[in-house]
Amino acid sequence: MHAVAEALRMSGLMAWQIAWSLVLGFLLASVVQAVVRRDAISKALGDDSPGALVRATGFGIASSSCSYAAVALARSLFRKGASFTAAMVFEIASTNLVIELGIILALLLGWRFTLAEFVGGPLIIILVAVVFRIVLRGDMIRAARTQADKGAAGSMEGHAAMDMSVGGSGSMMSRLFSTKGFTSVSHIYVMEWAAILRDIVIGLLIAGAVAAWIPTAFWQQLFLQHHPVGAAVLGPVVGPLIAIAAFVCSIGNVPLAAVLWNGGISFGGVVSFLFADLLILPIIAIYRKYYGWAMTARIVVIFYLSMVVAGYLVELLFRGLRLIPPSGHAFTGTAGISWNYTTWLNIIAALISMALLFRFLRTKGISMLRMMGGNPPSEDHHGHG
Repeated sequence: MHAVAEALRMSGLMAWQIAWSLVLGFLLASVVQAVVRRDAISKALGDDSPGALVRATGFGIASSSCSYAAVALARSLFRKGASFTAAMVFEIASTNLVIELGIILALLLGWRFTLAEFVGGPLIIILVAVVFRIVLRGDMIRAARTQADKGAAGSMEGHAAMDMSVGGSGSMMSRLFSTKGFTSVSHIYVMEWAAILRDIVIGLLIAGAVAAWIPTAFWQQLFLQHHPVGAAVLGPVVGPLIAIAAFVCSIGNVPLAAVLWNGGISFGGVVSFLFADLLILPIIAIYRKYYGWAMTARIVVIFYLSMVVAGYLVELLFRGLRLIPPSGHAFTGTAGISWNYTTWLNIIAALISMALLFRFLRTKGISMLRMMGGNPPSEDHHGHG
């Protein structure tokens, strides 16, 4: 019982440390999604030119999502006319280059990891785009589109299909601050939380248990901490494999990344670990339903190799710039709760969340929430257009 209590204590303290940043990130993402129509996004991503891929990256960053919702949304964009490569780039950016992830990385691991995430992300996108252009033939993409149009539903398909942006005339600001805008933001905000909450909780529980129960010496031996060259070579290769085994996606990976960093995994290993949320086994199964086995095999291999290569490149770059911090200093819940800026920010975040939740409940939000996990009546459903 003492071991369980210690694991829960460490999980709770990590949750307390990052709560306000989650609220901030989801709030900003909800505001953007409330004023940008997904149809407009699809039209802007019709090819795999550099311009389209830059736009896909920007749209992905703005439309922060859990991994399941991002995968479903990428398929929806692909069906509506986006190129396959642009849809995959959108997916990568939507889960791994978002504001709340950067803030949480800074809080738990330090600002250098935030910088590494936003350096490694574009590297992975470039690698994926280049290799896709080489290996994906036209007939393969057409077969994937045919499979995607069959309507096979994956996790969070309903959430991805709902476009709750505010239509009508007027500027973005006027639409955002209208009654419909407030309602749209509240609905998107609550459903983003509903989509990601499970993964955050699981991630925190796993990180707390690992930090409390597995001795540091085990990780140090596993990651070859006392052999710097071997650790640098091993880290990016094994990082994604640990993420796949942990079954945790997106933001839920960060607490475990902090534990692994304290345990001795290399800097590049942390980077590759964080990006591997799009390769966990349930998501691979969704890829198969969406695009078929042939395309799924290429997605998995190309994503994995791109993550490994990006991990090595980030390690070399940051080592050359002397930006790699000493291991063992990530926040994993060893300190208690005190009356500091985190407490004040969490109070403000709680008040904002309660206001948005109240609006959500007053505007038939529950009925829309029930549609999240499955297919809504139409992919062109607009909650507040």
